[in-house]
This record gives sequence, structure tokens and C-alpha cells, in this order.
Amino acid sequence: MDELKFNKIFAGVLLAALLMMAGVKLGEVLVPSHHGHGHDEAKGHAYPIEVTEVASTAAAAAPAGPEPILALLAEADVAAGMKLAKKCTACHVFDEGGANKVGPALYNIVNADKGAVAGFGYSTALAEFGGGWDYDALNQFLYKPKAYISGTKMNFAGLKKPQDRANMIAYLRSLSGAPAALPTDAEIASEAQ
Repeated sequence: MDELKFNKIFAGVLLAALLMMAGVKLGEVLVPSHHGHGHDEAKGHAYPIEVTEVASTAAAAAPAGPEPILALLAEADVAAGMKLAKKCTACHVFDEGGANKVGPALYNIVNADKGAVAGFGYSTALAEFGGGWDYDALNQFLYKPKAYISGTKMNFAGLKKPQDRANMIAYLRSLSGAPAALPTDAEIASEAQ
């Protein structure tokens, strides 16, 4: 091997070693290591964050469920409810006499018994839940179905806005030959408490 070739190889190895050492030093500067140092030194590099304990007032202020919607129903927008219901047509049909899909047909559902649409295979949780689809039950279910009836097959996150739920329920109410009565002032006052 000639001397020039040996010098090139040695220079390459030396350069690689120098670059590696420079990389390690740069890494130590950018990300300081606290191994072997006391815990107090690490505190000097941290920003203290003051945390104040908040009493359970925040938990008490948070609503336990959906906001009341009975007062909104009289002025609810049926057309807006119909528009919202377009998202539901993949699983539900809204026409009178319409065949069940992945979900039950929803014509004349307001005040109907839960789990009573003929020919639909309900989840055990919903079938055994009992009661009817009154305004309160629809509000609770449309807010978060799986929270209202744990174990339901309904895979829908829910409608978080009270006005959206009121519009949807107003639309569902309109899907009947004899729509359910709107809530009375006494029912609205009772729900607000």
C-alpha cells in the first residue's frame, strides 16, 4: 500500500472520530443529561407551576347530562332537524311503513315504547330498558346513546348542542299522522328545575 493511500484512510478514520465526538458534545449541550446529578440541580432547569386545588364546585357545576330542551321544542326548526337526520339515513328510515335497516324505522317514534318497532332485533340492553320515547328519553338518548342505555347497538356519538337535539326531536315529532303534544308550561318548568 502506498503512503498516500494510507494517509487518506487514516485521515478518514480521524475525521469520522472527530465528527462523532463533536456530535456527542453537541447532543450534551442540546439535551443535558441529569444522570449522576442530584435532584435539586434538575429543579433549576424546570419551570415551577403553581397548582391550586379546586374544590368539587367544578364537578358540581358540570351538567350531569344533557341540557333541558322542552322549552326549545315549540320554536324548534323541523327543517334543520330533517337536515341533521340525513346523517342517520345510513342506518334508519324515516318514511311511514319504511323497512328497518341497520337501525329501526323511526316513523311515529315519539312516545312509542322503547324496543317496539316490529321486525327489528334490538340489543338486549335497549329491549329490557323499558319505558317510552318521550321528549326526555329522546333528549337523553340523542345526547349520548351509550351513556343513556349502556350496551345499545347504536354507534352514534350524539348531538351535544341542545338546539340540534330540539330540532331533531321536532323533526321526529313531525313524522306522525297525529304528532305528540308539545310540552306544557308545567312540564317545561319541571324540567328546568
